[in-house]
Amino acid sequence: MALLSCTDLRIAFGGRPLLDGASLHIERGERVGLVGRNGEGKSTLLRILAGRIAPDAGEVVTESGVRIAILDQRVPQGLEGTVASVIAEGLNPRLVMAGEGDHHVQRLASLLEIDPEHAFEALSGGQKRRALLARALADEPDVLILDEPTNHLDIRSILWLENFLRRWNGSLLFVTHDRAFLEALSTRIAELDRGQLTSWDCDYATYLRRREEQLAAEEKEWERQDRKLAQEEAWIRQGIKARRTRNEGRVRALQRLRKERADRRGRVGEVRMEIQTAERSGRRVIEAKDVHWAWDDQVIVDGFTTSILRGDKVGLVGPNGAGKTTLLHLLLGRLEPQAGTVEHGTRLEIAYFDQHRAQLDDTASVADNVAFGSDHVGTGADRRHVLSYLQDFLFSAERSRQPVGALSGGERNRLLLARLFTQPANVLVLDEPTNDLDTETLELLESRLVAFDGTVLVVSHDRAFLDNLCTSTLVFEGDGVVKEYVGGYSDWKRVADRREAAVRESAAGGGAGGGGGAGADGRTNSEERRRHRPHEASRPKKLSYKEQREFEALPDRIEALENELAEVHARLADPEFYASDAEVIRSTTERVDSLEAEIEQLMERWTELGERVPG
Repeated sequence: MALLSCTDLRIAFGGRPLLDGASLHIERGERVGLVGRNGEGKSTLLRILAGRIAPDAGEVVTESGVRIAILDQRVPQGLEGTVASVIAEGLNPRLVMAGEGDHHVQRLASLLEIDPEHAFEALSGGQKRRALLARALADEPDVLILDEPTNHLDIRSILWLENFLRRWNGSLLFVTHDRAFLEALSTRIAELDRGQLTSWDCDYATYLRRREEQLAAEEKEWERQDRKLAQEEAWIRQGIKARRTRNEGRVRALQRLRKERADRRGRVGEVRMEIQTAERSGRRVIEAKDVHWAWDDQVIVDGFTTSILRGDKVGLVGPNGAGKTTLLHLLLGRLEPQAGTVEHGTRLEIAYFDQHRAQLDDTASVADNVAFGSDHVGTGADRRHVLSYLQDFLFSAERSRQPVGALSGGERNRLLLARLFTQPANVLVLDEPTNDLDTETLELLESRLVAFDGTVLVVSHDRAFLDNLCTSTLVFEGDGVVKEYVGGYSDWKRVADRREAAVRESAAGGGAGGGGGAGADGRTNSEERRRHRPHEASRPKKLSYKEQREFEALPDRIEALENELAEVHARLADPEFYASDAEVIRSTTERVDSLEAEIEQLMERWTELGERVPG
């Protein structure tokens, strides 16, 4: 028997049901990733399984004695006291009766790396999530349910959570739009689509391929049914002979076809977004030289230098509170550096996406937040009625007239993107644009930004998003040091891992004496140099003539492959593509895999050669 099962669940809050005959079974030790579009009912399903709300129909069955804990996606308001007292609220009564409660609380706090005596309300958002996870684990659950556990966590915290959950030996059901987290953690995928749950016994990448094939098959079957229905409707209109006794069966079959067509639930519409491009900027966009900025005693950036050119896609990575938004404001000229200079190129048209969504007026309607009281957005040939434009971002006419305060997190993000893309720009600055977006919308945004021929600066903790978009990454490495790396998150991580490995290897073999001498703190002079220039530690000889030619040619090769990949992604984003031959669909999706592998291989080679180019 499964640890947790639900069968034929049905629930509706007016209109069509969110869940309509949904069934799911979770076995011991499974880690099930639940996916689906915003508004499909994933959070509702989790709350039903956790016993928070009752379904209209269907049942939830658990194995005898099974304990279930849930971590909601939002931190509850009004929680006070120490971390230890918050964790203790979830304690299993067995532990309390045995006098082991305090010990268990301290053990969980240590395990999740939080101070049990710290005031809960004074914690950062990421630390609060850890404390609430400890509270959920305090009941020693057999099944742990997590709703968007990575929301608003930085990459370091996401990686910590990923590793912790991989080691945890209970069963896990979780919802996330973080594709890297989903790929790393899930042993099975469950999809909630149009009220139905389907199970995919595979990893996330395989699920994506199989789902596309299934949707294409579904579309073809619907087309066949629609043709049949049209033929039968034409037949029934021929008149009285259609109702003779010998044709009664055909009439009943037509009635069934009509009912099936009426009951058919199409998929939630796809967002249609287009970036309004302004006149091309000058080649040089932003030039920063020896920039310094400190807030009280905290140094945010120190000696930061970079040159951002037209067409660059630059990611900013670092812990929460490191100063990524501050650096954006310095680069945009919204803050004056306390030392150093920031210069802008010519003809810059900048559009800014604010992670706190402060640009939105909660009391105004959705339409007024985009059109500012007008009935239209855009100018000239691009001028459109605001309600028509908002439909591209999945806002119905009714929803467009409601106040922004009534929107969900995902809807607010879509609205801010809709507002952003009404203005022509050649520089897009996006501060945490991926929070609360469903995977389909996130991937569409990704593809539009890749195809955008202007410049993009983006702060994100979504590793897959950074990998797919960025040509370079600015990484906050502590003490005001911000370094630039070629490529996205994974490219930086490979370089950082090699650097750490070289330092560990040197430290392990460096105690036997020999040249170099030791400093006052026990480090050798060579270690001190490596601390300031870690990539020098294992740098091979300079490039040969052949390698220099290869290094110079690589950017053009990579750009050509990325352009081809963008074209293939555009084909895959076109719904009409899936009406083509199955072999064409298969070969096209395989081409995506081969292009991505080749680009990654060339980027790695470029990074490797670049580390040997004299600075």
